[in-house]
Amino acid sequence: MFRLIKWLFYLAILAFIALIGYAYLGPFFGADFTPPTVEIRKEITLDAK
Repeated sequence: MFRLIKWLFYLAILAFIALIGYAYLGPFFGADFTPPTVEIRKEITLDAK
């Protein structure tokens, strides 16, 4: 049982390192992480009494 937990721990560490690597190296391979810069306006009516 301890061996399974140890391997899952190692797998989680490798997944975390892969995620960090993808965040830093993703834009070099075509991944775009910038949010859309479109202004959205919607009229609202406040019902204050």
